[in-house]
Amino acid sequence: MIPKKIFISAGESSGDLYASELMAELQRAWPAVEWFGCAGPRMQKAGVEPVVDARSLSVVGLVEVVSHLPRIYGEYRKLLRAIAERRPDFVILTDSPDFHLRIARRVHAMGIPVFYLVAPQAWAWRQGRVRQMRKTIRKLFCLFPFEEAWYRHRGVDAHYIGHPLARIVRPSMQRAEWLAKHGLEPGKKLIALLPGSRRGEIARHLPALDEAVGLLESQLEASYVLAAPLGFAEKAGSEFFRERISRPSIQIIEGETWDVLAHADVALAASGTVTMEAALLGTPLITYYKVTGVSWMLGRFLVDVPFYSMVNLIAERRLAPELMQNEMTGARIARETARLLGDEQALSEMRRGLHEIRARLESEEHPMVRAARMIRESFQ
Repeated sequence: MIPKKIFISAGESSGDLYASELMAELQRAWPAVEWFGCAGPRMQKAGVEPVVDARSLSVVGLVEVVSHLPRIYGEYRKLLRAIAERRPDFVILTDSPDFHLRIARRVHAMGIPVFYLVAPQAWAWRQGRVRQMRKTIRKLFCLFPFEEAWYRHRGVDAHYIGHPLARIVRPSMQRAEWLAKHGLEPGKKLIALLPGSRRGEIARHLPALDEAVGLLESQLEASYVLAAPLGFAEKAGSEFFRERISRPSIQIIEGETWDVLAHADVALAASGTVTMEAALLGTPLITYYKVTGVSWMLGRFLVDVPFYSMVNLIAERRLAPELMQNEMTGARIARETARLLGDEQALSEMRRGLHEIRARLESEEHPMVRAARMIRESFQ
């Protein structure tokens, strides 16, 4: 079968990246396909007609989502109407399981095949979702090696394809060149601050990071760089950083996260995709996260994992310090940072562990080449 229309959807910036790469591989075989769906900037650039802009769905936290539910539900209905009216040959859903598993159920009921890229973390919480996934998803593509066996044991047609980031995470320039570009002193330690990519999580994390820098300045001769998404300051407003950062030593650099990470001596990274990027670049890290108190209490009853960070889950040990919720204070961050930078053996052990993680995530074949091939073979 040569498809005429494909619906593709992603709700996160990382999903936008992965989905656009999968599109590129499928377009090699099916160049005349009409693409539509929920698309971020990369997918739109690749040719997806955005029925919904993916950036409108980017909200985190059980309680935080509540105020956005009417708008999110409206976008959900808009996508379902487009699918029902245009009848794609199949759909590709990427990450964002709370949103996409609902779409998968409705699309399956329409008799349209569903492929799912980036397996939901059902192994960590809400395992009951697996029953629905078993019925509605034709193929599930996993980015982490332990997920395939976990899902297959529960009857889901899951396939480990490798992690796309393992092939693409690279700095754009050498350290000396990059430091010179931003006026950073090469003889100083570089501490990277990565508070997240969403406005809400950045706002929650910045005060503690600002406090940590204030404490570290009296102990370390270092440069402090805050990596922000490209265009974030303009979008958030001119007062956003000024209201939350009091330390003039913090330099904000937008759109260069991989360079910031690659050239840093240690990364203070919000739990999420950026911790995997740090691991793949071999940068020692301390990870943290904070949500509202109510979200944290509810989440603790639902989550059943030995670690919160994917870096530690893949390593199967506490490789990187985790400072979650009430433990995420300026004093704790500063103490862990000073301890790590002052212990060369600990730094070496962490780097070895990060190298192991990279080896586990690399694959001989490009992950999206493999996923695209399995999708095409499903229709032969």
